[in-house]
Amino acid sequence: MKSIGRETVKVLSLKRTYLGWAVLTLVPIIMVLALDLSTNKPPPGEGPPFFSNIVNNGVFVPLAAIAALSAFLLPLAAAMSGGYSIAGEAEMGTMKTWLVRPVSRGAVLLSKWFVAVAYVFVAMAIVGVVGLLAGWAVFGMHPLVTLSGATVSVPHGLWLIALTYLLIFMEMMVIVSFAVLISALTDSSLASAVGSLVIMLIMAALIAFSYFSFLKPYLFVSRTEAWMSFFRTPIHWTPIRDAVITYAIYIVALVGAAWFFFRRKDILS
Repeated sequence: MKSIGRETVKVLSLKRTYLGWAVLTLVPIIMVLALDLSTNKPPPGEGPPFFSNIVNNGVFVPLAAIAALSAFLLPLAAAMSGGYSIAGEAEMGTMKTWLVRPVSRGAVLLSKWFVAVAYVFVAMAIVGVVGLLAGWAVFGMHPLVTLSGATVSVPHGLWLIALTYLLIFMEMMVIVSFAVLISALTDSSLASAVGSLVIMLIMAALIAFSYFSFLKPYLFVSRTEAWMSFFRTPIHWTPIRDAVITYAIYIVALVGAAWFFFRRKDILS
């Protein structure tokens, strides 16, 4: 717990922590302003999922915002957070300071992974709250219409949105875990962040071709749209369950691999 506390204090002392949160938070605000000031309503299907529904119901703002962010900016934030975890210490020459303390390398690694994941969680929570407040203030809050055409109450709709955020959060945890693994193998935070994003993009490119369709069940990026099953009536639980299992396997495997390599790593800086 002391390791987590020290790492949290360090992350909160960095200006880029708040800059990252601020940039992500601008997305729902820009969405609301753009739609409120626009004279023409966006046609159905334009923009991120549920984007065109915002003008009739502010509840859709946090949903459309997280759908837009999960395409690139949120994975970028997750990759940068995880990539800096260990490689950043090596770049600054402070890794030895960490390791001379009476704490195992495993505890150091897990504390850094946990804080990197927490950074993404806080970012998503801020986006959700700001998006909901902005949507409520400008477009109001009304019962939510699902993809199946059914209408659910505002509290029920907010619950479905919260579940959506949790599922997308698990996907971001996978990206953080990829970045932490690469960070444990290299001394470059930039290489760790870029490397994890490149892996994600390569996986997405592979499943875009029918020839590689046999890989879909094994690649976490193939579960990206599983959250939309929450907005069908009744809820389609199978793709959601498969996504949770896939994400969990990746997280455990990647963090385990990071621990394996980090505990054997020669610390030269």
